[in-house]
Amino acid sequence: MRGGCRLFPLLLLSLLRGLCHGREPAPGAVTCGSVLKLLNTRHSVRLHSHEVKYGSGSGQQSVTGVEASDDANSYWRIRGKSDGSCQRGTPVKCGQAIRLTHVNTGKNLHTHHFPSPLSNNQEVSAFGDDGEGDDLDIWIVQCSGTYWEREDAVRFKHVGTEVFLSITGEQYGHPIRGQREVHGMPTANHHNYWKAMEGVFIKPSMDPAKHDEL
Repeated sequence: MRGGCRLFPLLLLSLLRGLCHGREPAPGAVTCGSVLKLLNTRHSVRLHSHEVKYGSGSGQQSVTGVEASDDANSYWRIRGKSDGSCQRGTPVKCGQAIRLTHVNTGKNLHTHHFPSPLSNNQEVSAFGDDGEGDDLDIWIVQCSGTYWEREDAVRFKHVGTEVFLSITGEQYGHPIRGQREVHGMPTANHHNYWKAMEGVFIKPSMDPAKHDEL
């Protein structure tokens, strides 16, 4: 019995260490499969899209910034750069390549070499069908730690053209009066910081293999 009593505290300590190790990706990390809104911290508007196409440039579905926090057209789903590369519940790492899929229209956040309509920066659009677009839908999450934490302001750098997802404040008129232009900028600055806001966050998994792939 004495030997068993001595072993019990050691066993308990071992179990506690295992649990702590399992939570190593902080519970505040943004995870694959999560649905969220993204706030531009400089201009206090949320990344938004809708079934309104650009009247110039590519003519694709427009992406804007809106002040309202309760607009259902501001939800985006976090996905990997390819199917199976970002399993549900897996924390997104700094430097990881992702796609952002607009929940209500199924189109991906996209940019390409067209001028944006107001500022003449690079146009950002929503592209594809049912979450499937092309290689210009891929963005790198730039942050300072190991994982993209919900409390941190991060940047999104476009893989194909190397611009940063940005807002500089230009406002549209009719039919989307007051909404801000979203565009790509070649330099990292205070206009391209984004923070995770409202949403449904899939909990980090201690064993990602147990989750379905996106």
